[in-house]
Formats: sequence, C-alpha cells, structure tokens
Amino acid sequence: MKIAMIGSGYVGLVSGACFADFGHDVVCVDKDPAKIESLLAGKMPIYEPGLEGLVASNVRAGRLSFSTDLPSSVADADAVFIAVGTPSRRGDGFADLSYVRDAAREIGESIAKRCVVVTKSTVPVGTGDEVEKIIRQTAPEAEFEVVSNPEFLREGAAIGDFKRPDRIVVGTEVEWARDYMREIYQPLFLNESPILFVSRRTSEVIKYAANAFLATKITFINEMADLCEKVGANVQDVSRGIGLDGRIGSKFLHAGPGYGGSCFPKDTLALMKTAQDHEAPLQIVEAVVRVNDLRKRAMARKVIAAMGGDVEGKRIAMLGLTFKPNTDDMRDAPAIVIAQGLIDAGAEVIAYDPEGMEAARSLMPGVIMAEGAYQALQDADCAVIVTEWDVFRALALPRVLGTMRGNTLVDLRNIYKPEQMKAAGFNYVSVGR
Repeated sequence: MKIAMIGSGYVGLVSGACFADFGHDVVCVDKDPAKIESLLAGKMPIYEPGLEGLVASNVRAGRLSFSTDLPSSVADADAVFIAVGTPSRRGDGFADLSYVRDAAREIGESIAKRCVVVTKSTVPVGTGDEVEKIIRQTAPEAEFEVVSNPEFLREGAAIGDFKRPDRIVVGTEVEWARDYMREIYQPLFLNESPILFVSRRTSEVIKYAANAFLATKITFINEMADLCEKVGANVQDVSRGIGLDGRIGSKFLHAGPGYGGSCFPKDTLALMKTAQDHEAPLQIVEAVVRVNDLRKRAMARKVIAAMGGDVEGKRIAMLGLTFKPNTDDMRDAPAIVIAQGLIDAGAEVIAYDPEGMEAARSLMPGVIMAEGAYQALQDADCAVIVTEWDVFRALALPRVLGTMRGNTLVDLRNIYKPEQMKAAGFNYVSVGR
C-alpha cells in the first residue's frame, strides 16, 4: 500500500521506516525543510538503536522517501498517518492539538481518493471525531475514514516493539477501513500479533490508560522504596516478590528517580485534565502526577543528605542525563530537576551522557558537560548515577576512586551491589536498599 506519514519525529520516522520494511511504499512528510534535508542525507534527527540502518536500507530499496510536499504525498496515499506532536499545553497541561488540527486541514485540502486517515499521535478521547469533522468540512465529497491506531513504542527498543508488538489496537467500526488496516499490518500476522478492533473513542482511551497504568507502577515501587529505606527492607527483593505474581508482572517495578520522557509526563497530565473536564476525576492518576513531580526534587535532597547535608562548594558528577538509556531524549528527564536542586544548594555540577548532552546543554545551562565518564568524575566530591547506561555498569571502581576527590557514590538506579561498593571503599547510597 501507499502510505503518507505526516510528521517525521520519533513516532513518524520509526513507524514509517518499519512500514517500508514490511514492503509498503512510504513517504515521511515534515514541514521542517532542515529535518527533511538531514534525512535525505542519511542523518537521523533522533538516536534510536538500529534506526539509521533500517532507514538507509529502505531508502536504497526505493520503499522509503522524505518530502515537505504534503499535498502530493496525501493525494496518492491509501493510508495517511498523523504522527505529529501533542505536547502539554502551557497553562492547563491539556494536550496541544494544534499540529493535529493543522494536519487534518491540509489532508482535507489534498485528499484525492479513498483512504484511511490514521491518528498515530497520542490524542485525547474525541480527537478522531474532531479530525473527521475538519476533513469533512474541507472535502465534503471525499471517501475516507478516520481511524485510531495508537503506538506503544519504548524509546531505545522501538523497532523491536513495532515489529513484535504485544498487540495492535485499531479504532474503527467501518469494515472497509478495518480491511485496509489488516492489509497494512499483514506482515505481523505471521508473528501472531493480536489485532484488537474497537471503537475509535475506546482506542483513544486505551493509549492513555496504558501509559497511566505503567506510570502508576513506577510511582508505586518508588514509594515502596522509600518505605524500605525506613524499615530496613530491600526494594529489589520486594519487586521480585510481587512481580512473580502473574496478576502484577515484573515490568516497570524498578525503583529510581521518577519517570520522564516524551510520553508518561504529558499523557498522565492530559488524561487527568480530560477526566476533570468530563467530571470523572481520576484521583489515582492525579496522585501519580503529584508524587512523581515531588520525587525528582527529593532525589537532589537525597544526594545532599549523602554528603552530610551540605554541598556548598562541592563538585558533583552526574552520570547519565537522558530519562532512560539508549535514547537522546531529555524531555522531562529527572536529571534536569536533580541538577538544578544541587546547583540551588551551592554545588558545582559536571555531567556526562553518551547521547543526551547536545539536547541537555540548552535545558541545563548551569551544568558543565564532560567528554567522558572519568572526565566528569575528575576531582568530584560525589558521583550520582542518574541513567543506567551500560557504560556506567562496568566502571573500573579503583579508577573511579582514584579519579574522585571524595568517595560518595549515589546510585539512583541500583546498578551496583551495596556490599561490592562498600568493600571497594565507597560511601555508597542507593534507592530502597
């Protein structure tokens, strides 16, 4: 099938490249000419393992192309995917749908044959209805169906998630649109990936409900970690003990500095606002949002406490800045709040991240960026592991101690064993142990 992917950011580019790898003819469209020029030159606008090679192979095969020309791309498409950003709106935190509405208007002006218009962006319930209305106003005679098809991609593992999904959710009750979507995802049927057909509004709720539930699991285990520290228990053993229960599951039960990234912060906030607008407040989600925001600042206080309650004039090395490993995404990363808390307390902060420092520079102007882990550790009074990149899992501990001025290491991801670190001579502090 011929597919037009409107938006060449994280979701659009990964989805477009994977659809092309399935054998479809895909054009990724973006209004930013610099981004399209970069993609045409083979340079990826994001870091995602395996993406550069996947894009290159499908471009060579003639199945994947890039363009700023939305009208011609849409006119020839059997399926038009909307994969533009829906950031939190300033002021009230609701999802900003301006990019979605703009895309819908342009699609309406360009549609030339029967096609499905698929919202891949994460959008509040009822957005599909609005998209349909906008297109219908512009193209009253057009034959189209607006379908909801949310993405469930984890940054750092997006290609695998797309090609081997737990499920494919499709929101439409129109049979010909279902047939189109079956054809688009036909290669995944060989993997026996379940496709769940529901109503459009149900599909939109599923996406938000999934992210809110995962955010709740993270927040729950973080609060359990605080309790474990007070009563002398081990949160990792608690996680294993409850995660082995099939009703709970082991994923997203790793204590840390709080969630961040492009999805959980904005999606929990948008869901919370949507529920309030419909007079069905989600008090659990509201608590999750509040507790997670407070936790990031609390992690700065945890570092200060590990230093005896005073970091004035101290040099603190932060290892890892992105909200998770294997991505360059700095959106709502805990490191931003932690670093600012330490700077506010009078510390000098120097940091290193394998992929996130370019994006971090503008978000963390008071932080010195180092060229490597050991450069960041040079003469540091304290080291803080914020993101569990593999490169930080195998640090040469004698070299770390020899490089640092102090011996305090605060491990916010629990990647080292307390007994190992104490034996090596560290004043070691972890989370919930």
